[in-house]
Amino acid sequence: MPVALKIFLAAVLINNIILMRFIGLCPYIGMSTDVKQSIGMGFAVTFVMVLASTATWTLYNFVLYPLGLEFLQILVFILIIASLVQLVEFYLKKAAPALYMSMGIYLPLITTNCAILAVTFDNITYGHSFFQSIVYSVGVALGFMLAMVLLAGLRTRVRTSAIPAFLRGNPILFVLSSLVAVSFMGFAGLIK
Repeated sequence: MPVALKIFLAAVLINNIILMRFIGLCPYIGMSTDVKQSIGMGFAVTFVMVLASTATWTLYNFVLYPLGLEFLQILVFILIIASLVQLVEFYLKKAAPALYMSMGIYLPLITTNCAILAVTFDNITYGHSFFQSIVYSVGVALGFMLAMVLLAGLRTRVRTSAIPAFLRGNPILFVLSSLVAVSFMGFAGLIK
C-alpha cells in the first residue's frame, strides 16, 4: 500500500483526531446538532486545515527552520490560522449567509480549534513531506467531518425517539459519542 494512502486512512479512520485523540471536541459537540451544519463546518475546517498545513509547512521548512527561528512556530502558526479563518468567514458571509448565521460563534472559533493547530504541528513532528502534509491534513479534516456527521445523524434520530428523562441532553450525547468512537475502533490494526 502506498505511504500516502496509509497516511490518509490512518488520519481518517484509525487515528481520528476527535474520537481517538480527543482534539477538537468543541465544534464536534456544538455543531453536530444538524447534519447540514456539520457538513458546512466540516468543509470550513477542511479548507482552513489544508491551507494552514500548506502555509505552515512551507513557512517552517523554508523560513523558520533555516533561520533558526523554530521558537516562533506557535505564534506564526496561530497567526496563519487566524488569517485563513477570516478569509473563510468573509467568503461564507457573502456566498452562504444561511450557513454563516447557523454557524454562529463556532465559525470564529475555528481560529482556536486545536485540531487545526495540532495538524500543523503533526506535519512538522512526523517529518511529513509537502505532499504527505496535504494528504494528512485532508485525511484529518475528512475524519473530523465524518465523525461530526455521524454524531449529527444519531442526534437527529434520537430527537424523535422516546428517551428516558434521565438520559436526555448531555447523557445521551455522551452515549452517542461513545458509539461513534467504538465504531471507529473497529479499524484499529487495519494498517501495519
